[in-house]
Amino acid sequence: MLLSVTTRTDSYLQFITVLILFVFVLAITHLVTKWIANYQKGRGSTGNLEVIETCKITSNKYIQIVRAGEKYLVIAVGKDEVHMLSEISEDQLKFHESVTEQVDFASVFDKVKKFREKD
Repeated sequence: MLLSVTTRTDSYLQFITVLILFVFVLAITHLVTKWIANYQKGRGSTGNLEVIETCKITSNKYIQIVRAGEKYLVIAVGKDEVHMLSEISEDQLKFHESVTEQVDFASVFDKVKKFREKD
């Protein structure tokens, strides 16, 4: 009887230990990923180049409007090549404010639950 209680307690302690280690590794992974993303974001942008808009033509061909310094260029981007199509002025562009909505997991989960309840 005493042996059964100690093995059960040991099993619970092992489970709690593994769970704590899992959460710790998950937290470290999250922090390192955010740190690397911020490092790469700050390292790559000098402020002179910016992709304004991209339009997909085929699976691997795009037309992009790029700001290079004070000039706006229209370029065609393919799998292995980039071609400049034309230069346009800032007056010809229509800028729009993109509103990004913060989506939390709870709202998405509620929508999925409601969708599943209909079935």
